[in-house]
Amino acid sequence: MAEFSYSTYLKVGELLDLQECMSVDPDSGEPEHDETLFIIIHQVYELWFKQMLHELDRVVVHLDSNSVHAAQHQLKRVLKILKTLVGQVDILETMTPAEFASFRSFLANASGFQSAQFRELEFLLGIKDRIQIDWFAGEEAERLDRRFNAPTIWDAFVWMLHRQDRPIPNVVLDRDVRQPVVGNEIVQSTLVEAYGSDVGLAGLCETMTDLDEGLQEWRYRHVMMVRRTIGTKPGTGGSDGAAYLATTLFKPAFPDLWAIRTNF
Repeated sequence: MAEFSYSTYLKVGELLDLQECMSVDPDSGEPEHDETLFIIIHQVYELWFKQMLHELDRVVVHLDSNSVHAAQHQLKRVLKILKTLVGQVDILETMTPAEFASFRSFLANASGFQSAQFRELEFLLGIKDRIQIDWFAGEEAERLDRRFNAPTIWDAFVWMLHRQDRPIPNVVLDRDVRQPVVGNEIVQSTLVEAYGSDVGLAGLCETMTDLDEGLQEWRYRHVMMVRRTIGTKPGTGGSDGAAYLATTLFKPAFPDLWAIRTNF
């Protein structure tokens, strides 16, 4: 029986075999140097997306059991991961437009728009668009369909408030979870009152706002990185590139938490 070790536990050999470059330098016959960086960064993104989904699903469990402190603790971990995702953009931006262009054509139709896990994250946060499911097939489409039809973190949050006997209207509790979250004045009044009477709940609200802001920070850095790397060119896979990404900016996942800022 092989000795159990760091390498076998983490499957390091298999992990390091996953970076398969598609490009070929016409002079050396070897892969273009910067493609390895591009692959590793995006594989790491996918691993962090997996962990974020793991953590956010646990947040829903905590909210469903009225565990405010535990939910906030889990969200703080997600925030640290988001900061790491943003920091990785700095590494990508060390690649010049010419260096990216050296292997970009070899990506063919592969595009970041095809990240099923990122779409799952959006759906879990309440940012839902049925059209996005049509971009996928097989097991990925099934996962996305389940996320699309499932309640969001916001739904779990308002139901927790309802169980605390705080005024939450039925139109919010019984909303179609397949639709985007929209603001509600009664919910906003409830939140304003909670800020003055429940320190723990106010802290959770602020951490949820941090999460929303962190997602928007990630989107902004992503847009600017794409603009810096390919300018106004279309993205790989036929997407609109930076032009599309710019349309996703400043669209909060939790609009009520932003609306109440003027009420203090």
